[in-house]
Formats: sequence, C-alpha cells, structure tokens
Amino acid sequence: MKTRLVMMALVSALALSCTPRIVKVACIGDSITYGSGLENQLEQAYPAELQRLLGESYEVRNFGFSARCMSDSADIPYMNEEMYAEAKAFLPDVVTIKLGTNDTKPQNWNPEQYKASYEKMISEISALESKPEIFLCLPAKAFSKRWGINDSIIVAGVIPIINELASEHKLKVIDCHSATENSAANFPDEIHPDVEGSALLARTIYGTLSENGYRKR
Repeated sequence: MKTRLVMMALVSALALSCTPRIVKVACIGDSITYGSGLENQLEQAYPAELQRLLGESYEVRNFGFSARCMSDSADIPYMNEEMYAEAKAFLPDVVTIKLGTNDTKPQNWNPEQYKASYEKMISEISALESKPEIFLCLPAKAFSKRWGINDSIIVAGVIPIINELASEHKLKVIDCHSATENSAANFPDEIHPDVEGSALLARTIYGTLSENGYRKR
C-alpha cells in the first residue's frame, strides 16, 4: 500500500512537471493598446489577438489606458495610474511597452523628460520579482495631427529615444511604426486601428516575441 502511494505521488509530480507553465504577458500602452474605437474592445484590441496567436500556454492582459503618456511631465502620465500598479502586481514574465503617441502632443513633448520617465519604467519593471523580459514597441504610424498627435515627432523624437534605450538596456524593439506605415485604410480616424489594424499590430508583436522564444506551443 505504501509503495503504491509513493508511486502515485511520483506519477502526479511527473505529470505536474510536464505541464507547461503559463507565461504571463502584460501589454502596457495607451488607447491603441486599450482598443479605443473598436466595437468589441475586449475581443478585438491587439492584446486579445496576441492571446489567440500565443495560445493557451500564455495569459495576455491588456493594460492599455486611453490618452496616457510615458512622460511624468505630460498632462496624463501612465505611471500615475492604478493601471500601472496593476500591471506590476500581475508579475508578468513578458512586458510590451507601447507609449509615446500622446507624448507628441504640443503640451506634452519634452524629449529629456520622456527618456527619463521611460528609464524609470524600465527600472521599475526590471526590478519585479518575476524578472520579466521587456520589449519596447515603436508607436504605430499616426496618419494625421488629430488631437495634436504628431508623427514627425514620433519619427524624429520618440523612435530614436526608444532605440537608444533599447541599446543601453539591451532590450528588443518591436517596430510597430514600419509595420503600419502603409496601412492608412486600417486607421479610420487616422490614429486608432480598426480590427484589421489591431490584428496587424498583434502579428507584428507576435513576430518579435516568437523570434525570442515566445511562440504558440
């Protein structure tokens, strides 16, 4: 009887050891990440499509918050929100950061503060107990200056800073800007993607994640 119990315990332990661990993915961002303008934000925003691409061995959570900025000196900083605390409390294994679009508004753009705030976020996320791998997303293409958003600043200001931070911290960059360059038809208000545009962003992010070992099992 004792031998049988020991064997059952060993079999159970082996079964548990063979069960893939759920990899937690946190998508930090603004309204584009949240899914503003989509009919069904929960199912159509790019983090939801990323979940489908990665499969059930992953748990992808959407921590997008509309109108939020990276910079602490901007009008609505992301890091001041409870959403940011929730993203950290999730203790993710992977974090994608896609903030910078709203930082290009005239009242917000401050390159030094943008970089300093980004440094702060990278530092805080890197210090989490889960030691997540961080991926920096270049902002999607902005096809107009609606709400003060400026693609010229994205190209000449935001993107170089993100690339510089990635180099300094040895982090991977996901190029959502080039991926959406020719997709104006999928950005109906010229800033936010439709369902196809969101799926394009998800495929772009998944492409870089899969190249780094995070793929559907």
